Amino acid sequence: MHYYRYSNAEVSCWYKYLLFSYNIVFWLAGVAFLAAGLWAWSEKGVLSDLTKVTGLHGLDPVVLVLVVGIVMFTLGFAGCVGALRENICLLKFFCGTIVFIFLLELAVAVMAFLFQDWVRDRVKEFFENNIKSYRDDIDLQNIIDSLQRINHCCGAQGPEDWDFNIYFDCKSESKSREKCGVPFSCCIPDPAQKVVNTQCGYDIRTKSKSQWDDQIFVKGCIHALEAWLPRNIYIVAGVFIAISLLQIFGIFLARTLISDIEAVKASNAF
Repeated sequence: MHYYRYSNAEVSCWYKYLLFSYNIVFWLAGVAFLAAGLWAWSEKGVLSDLTKVTGLHGLDPVVLVLVVGIVMFTLGFAGCVGALRENICLLKFFCGTIVFIFLLELAVAVMAFLFQDWVRDRVKEFFENNIKSYRDDIDLQNIIDSLQRINHCCGAQGPEDWDFNIYFDCKSESKSREKCGVPFSCCIPDPAQKVVNTQCGYDIRTKSKSQWDDQIFVKGCIHALEAWLPRNIYIVAGVFIAISLLQIFGIFLARTLISDIEAVKASNAF
């Protein structure tokens, strides 16, 4: 069933170019993400040796950037060309993908709320896997360091989790100088120090746990994130609502333009 907003069916230039403008932002953002990802891979030598991608057991942040870039680039391209060329197939692809992403986000949010223990276990497992690969990838290392430094935490459940990494493991046969220590991002910063002491975590876990409180963060990052969420629930909810409204707006524009095109085709058929 088609609906007609005009006595004589026609494609609205307003909706057509509004959808084009909406998607050009998607497309440019996708190009930027792809460029940043490919540049990061070239700096790490991945483009000359793709086996380095599978060599990392944890998360390679660049892969996430590239996936987001590919999705945004594809959606932006489909939306732009679909709007300009009035191509129903491309517009339906754009609209359907946005609907799928929106429903996926909604499902993840509901599942995370209903199955909090399962989510906590998966986050713990994910964090531990990335701790194992801490020294394998500079981007992953920077993300973990930032997470620990900003949230004043260390490890997934606590500093002992750094035993998962061969360089920090107290029981390892490794002769690493970092053995039985923690990364510098676990250290409580000294306001008087202007230069970061990257060796502040050396040998800290050879000392008694009563001495840890004065030198490193003893709270695990999972607990820190669980405490952060209730304090910032309105910010998180606001971001989720803003993203959802943008997606709904894009769906509305695409569906309206599709209806206009179908209405014109139907009127021309008579």
